[in-house]
Amino acid sequence: MQKQMGLAEWGMLLVLSLLWGGSFLFNGILVEALPPFTIVTGRVLLAAVALNVIVRLMGHTMPRDGKSWVAFFGMGVLNNMIPFCLIVWGQTHIASGLASILNATTPLFTVVVAHILTVDEKMTGNRLIGVLIGFAGVAYMIGFDVLHDIGANVLAQLAVLGAAVSYSFAGIWGRRFRAMGLPPLLPAAGQVTASTILMLPIALIADRPWTLPVPDIEIWLALFGLALLSTAIAYLLFFRILATAGATNLALVTFLIPVSAILLGTIILGEQLQAKHLIGMATIAVGLAAIDGRLMSLGKRRAA
Repeated sequence: MQKQMGLAEWGMLLVLSLLWGGSFLFNGILVEALPPFTIVTGRVLLAAVALNVIVRLMGHTMPRDGKSWVAFFGMGVLNNMIPFCLIVWGQTHIASGLASILNATTPLFTVVVAHILTVDEKMTGNRLIGVLIGFAGVAYMIGFDVLHDIGANVLAQLAVLGAAVSYSFAGIWGRRFRAMGLPPLLPAAGQVTASTILMLPIALIADRPWTLPVPDIEIWLALFGLALLSTAIAYLLFFRILATAGATNLALVTFLIPVSAILLGTIILGEQLQAKHLIGMATIAVGLAAIDGRLMSLGKRRAA
């Protein structure tokens, strides 16, 4: 398992942050028109259809053994069902900026979980310092004024934190797919298929989606963007990075998601890029370098 990521892994991590950064935008649109369980079910259902089609086109066959599907269902619960529901519900009560900060605690939880549950991703001083620096950069970039909402809608905030904890366990759980010899496409398709099987009856019973007004085109576009871009394509990258760089390095994407969201707002929506955004991005870069081990390596080379 690599401790330092190469250019390929960093490139995939940046693309993944862009795809997942867009999910907050899509969710923000969808929660105005659809209930949370329907959003999550639509997301995993459409992603499952797309990925299973790709599996067939690529000439692969989904595993049929119980061991693989236990792994798929475990990943579906930890990486899709629990966090998706918690985040979507949380975003109906708190601002996206605050949700982004809370979501950026994922590496903090992952460092601890990986230290306890793995033998090759133990906590180091520079890794912990880097996580704290990166989190500070996220908070500064988004703006500490959103922290004024801490204490209000406590359950929504705890929900997003719960999603971050679930993501940290999912990263560790997903390591087994590399040992099983499965290419990234199969776990990606398997987990969203399992999530669909679990979520569909919940949405049908709780939301009764057939009674809802027919969504307009904006809602459909947001749902397809969430399913195809932020889920199907994103998980192909997710499992590729997980297999080569490990759970702790993969969790760094949550630091980059707010960066991507702000850049998307600047490029697409014409929002102004402020000085705090540049300072926050620079701080995040320092934190990422510390976690990746490059700052320590540079210091040792200079000392020598």
